Amino acid sequence: METKTTHTFTLKSHDVGGQFTNRHFGQGPGCPGENISPELHWENAPRDAKAFAITMHDMDAATGSGLWHWVVYNIPPTVTSLPGDAGSLSGNNLPAGAVGGLTDVGVKGYFGPCPPAGELHRYLITVHALKECIPVNETASAALTSFILNMNTLAKASLLVYARQ
Repeated sequence: METKTTHTFTLKSHDVGGQFTNRHFGQGPGCPGENISPELHWENAPRDAKAFAITMHDMDAATGSGLWHWVVYNIPPTVTSLPGDAGSLSGNNLPAGAVGGLTDVGVKGYFGPCPPAGELHRYLITVHALKECIPVNETASAALTSFILNMNTLAKASLLVYARQ
């Protein structure tokens, strides 16, 4: 009898485990961090993925719908990792062809966690394996981009990371 081994699409990070560090927190009024996006790498993606996307969503933001902190899409299918600070607000650290979309704070790039003092927030970092590159303008809202991403997702893998100030 032959046994078939299946491997699960998985997202991992050498930088973050269960909690963000100050290095990854947002930077600005009330945000004490360095605003450096974490290193991410994924494995066992579907073979027919034509592109990847990364999103980071604050599930506990007081908006009623959460808050998008990072949206990157059309990452080439040959790329299986992003180094730390790939989400730099300069936009120069992404792989060729990848698009840094708008976040809910109005920037193109990573804006780290910045929950209100004393509150614990959950941040869901997700890699999406896409059926195709998505035709989204880089000035589209994060909510619209996420909607189109979900319509074109073959599989996804996530990390749940917590933050408290």
